Amino acid sequence: MSSTLIILCILGYFGFLLLIAWFTSRNSNADSYFIGNKSSPWYAVAFGMLGDSLSGVTYISVPGAVNSSGFSYMQLVLGYFFGYLIISHVLLPLYYKMNLLSIYTYLEKRFGRITQKTGASFFILSRILGAAGRLFLAAGVIQYFVFDRIDGMHVPFAVSVSVIIALMLLYTYKGGIKTLVWTDTFQSLFLILGVILSIVAIMNHTGWSVGDSITKISDSGYSKMFFWDWKATSFFPKQFLGGIFIAVTMTGLDQNMMQKNLSMKSLGEAQKNMFWFSIVLIIVNIFFLALGAMLYLYYNQTGVALPMNAETGKVITDKVFPNLALNHLGIFAGLVFIIGLTAATFSSADSVLTTLTTSMYVDMFELDKKEKLSDKKKANYRHVIHIGFAVVLWAVILIFEALNNSAIIDTILKIAGYTYGPLLGLFSYGLIFKMNLRDKLVPLVCVVAPIFCYTLSTNSKAWFGGYEVGNELIIWNGLITLAGLLAITKFTAKSIKH
Repeated sequence: MSSTLIILCILGYFGFLLLIAWFTSRNSNADSYFIGNKSSPWYAVAFGMLGDSLSGVTYISVPGAVNSSGFSYMQLVLGYFFGYLIISHVLLPLYYKMNLLSIYTYLEKRFGRITQKTGASFFILSRILGAAGRLFLAAGVIQYFVFDRIDGMHVPFAVSVSVIIALMLLYTYKGGIKTLVWTDTFQSLFLILGVILSIVAIMNHTGWSVGDSITKISDSGYSKMFFWDWKATSFFPKQFLGGIFIAVTMTGLDQNMMQKNLSMKSLGEAQKNMFWFSIVLIIVNIFFLALGAMLYLYYNQTGVALPMNAETGKVITDKVFPNLALNHLGIFAGLVFIIGLTAATFSSADSVLTTLTTSMYVDMFELDKKEKLSDKKKANYRHVIHIGFAVVLWAVILIFEALNNSAIIDTILKIAGYTYGPLLGLFSYGLIFKMNLRDKLVPLVCVVAPIFCYTLSTNSKAWFGGYEVGNELIIWNGLITLAGLLAITKFTAKSIKH
């Protein structure tokens, strides 16, 4: 497939994004950037959040993993649904009642500035690592299948990443949330089309009807959804409960996912958005898994060689989808894959620049409280922070590339996930208990808890007779943080008495 054609297609795609950004950022101001002037339509936010939830890694990895894990991923997604109900009826009412720009301002009002900055720091760390890791993995696919195949020239990875970051910066720089609501809606549409049209391409090549495809998937071993081996990470209660708390923490306690929810004019619209988003997310993930089953059925039927690791002899699952789409299903399927991957990658990463800027601006520097600063000066600071985070993302991606070790990258992404445990503990303490905290001791507890959980995760199989900690780790992380906060509350109370 022609690399030039792929590049032209990607540039055309970004042309539409820039057009949307130009249209939505006209006459923009601070309210536009942070909360979309409180005028975002709930249906656009709900649809756009799909792209935030389904990264480029998900677009490639979920279908690829069907070979080994079947439809077990749906156990996690079912948990998400109930987690979103908690967000809708517990967290969103709190955020709207307090009229927040950054959700971590709640921690300041409840406990103090150090706790606020601690919560914001964990968000900033996790989002930088997570966004950079996901962009690195997705950019690696684009580099391998596009830039490394341009005839007569070599495009270095650093250059291709620079172009990706620059394009992302261009359409988020001015409009912020007001722009992202509509660019993410556009990107979610192409992400979903990428999955559906890839399924259609496989059906056309095999001659299967819709009914044939459903029958073949259900009759195959790939469609198994529920797993009951209590030692395995795929055990249903682990996945389901983990899904609930992953949704609560990585959506409800995450500025990146909540900022667009706070841009609607009322709590009722925000709750409507969360409900329909959770329904559509379940449907979309079923399509992802169905695509994965059809990919492997196609490989089996046609005899096309699966991409294998020469050293381990195992299937390279993250290349199963791109290999088939770009090398075996024709130009249409290849272009559909590239546009879907581009949409998934950027819709999950572009809002990070805006929300990292918001957290740094509000939580760390508290520039929203500097009444002596003019609006122009505040805007200049906001732009500098926004560009600064783009540079940081670029630098971290290049560090990942220099490490050149997939195991290290996987570990970094997992560590980024662990940092949500302290946020779960902090918000749980604030909502459940009435006692105050010794603000200065909070950072210590929040650092110790994820370190302890990382140790637990890496050694659980040896320590607990083969039991592997899975997605329920986020629960333990939150509980350990909560226990630590209760301990310092009791300890400091005794100290005061003496």
